[in-house]
Amino acid sequence: MKSSYERKKYIYSFVWIGFVSIVILAVWLYIAFGGNVLYTVISTVMIAAALVISGIAGYRRMDEVYSEVENISEKMVKVMDSPDVVTEEEFRQGTIGILYTNFYKMVSFLRESREKELSEKIFLRDIISDISHQLKTPLASLNIFVDMLLDDKVTDSDRKRQVLTEARNQLSRMEWMVLSLLKLARIEAGAIVFQKQSWNMDVICAQAADGVRYLTDKREQKVVIKCDSNIKLDCDGDWLTEAIINLLKNASDYSENGTEIDLSVEQNDLFARIYVMDHGMGIPESELPNIFKRFYRVNQEVNPNSVGIGLSLTKSIVEGMGGRITVKSVLNEYTCFEITFVHI
Repeated sequence: MKSSYERKKYIYSFVWIGFVSIVILAVWLYIAFGGNVLYTVISTVMIAAALVISGIAGYRRMDEVYSEVENISEKMVKVMDSPDVVTEEEFRQGTIGILYTNFYKMVSFLRESREKELSEKIFLRDIISDISHQLKTPLASLNIFVDMLLDDKVTDSDRKRQVLTEARNQLSRMEWMVLSLLKLARIEAGAIVFQKQSWNMDVICAQAADGVRYLTDKREQKVVIKCDSNIKLDCDGDWLTEAIINLLKNASDYSENGTEIDLSVEQNDLFARIYVMDHGMGIPESELPNIFKRFYRVNQEVNPNSVGIGLSLTKSIVEGMGGRITVKSVLNEYTCFEITFVHI
């Protein structure tokens, strides 16, 4: 090994330099002591002994350094294969403290980079899998509708209009799903930076209610807003509006026609809290832990066109702005989503 060669080189150099130095020193001492051989020999031996002791001490120190260099070199080879095989405890040993510390920083960086890359690959794989899985059904439906029209299996004009309307609904469903998934992917990947500023919550609530008016009017439902005009919140108003719209859509889907949906906001010195409550069928307690999972739907019969991504997107938006969302529900009575932002 190279370190063994360096050790031999050190010994060889030390012996020759020491020998030459002692000879020169002996001649100088002989002259200095006026030719006194005894004084010259004694002085030369003492100095030579000191040099030997210093050389041995230096060699031992050099040997320790080379051993530690070999050790850290072996760890570098391990890190190339897998950063996880090296622990911080291993770097606390040895005397080359700064080198070990910096090397461990490099190992930590490589480990974090590797974990991030792995998580991104898993996330990308899951997103692609989710999109492909969710597109199968609407694409199959579209193929059926197109074949029916091409083969002239539908001749009645009203029936044609019905088929085309359903095809358009499937296209709208796919468009909304893909756009929502892209938003979700960008948020979870950290590609979206929420622009926080002071927003009047009554304005956000009004915008959210307007965003679902096409649904609530068709179903003769009413969004009842309870929010003082002086309540303000540091948030990204556009994204928070979208999050509340998703909750209102969900409330509308799972409520009877002609019912009310409550949208209220309260604030104190500690936190601001937004409530979206419907008075519909409720959610079974066993389903609550899964309610924010991607593509999870409690009851597909209620809204078969639902994708099941709105609540997951809402959760990512709220948490991306530093908030927290929870849900409470009682079967056949109500479901209430709570968004909480703690004042810092």
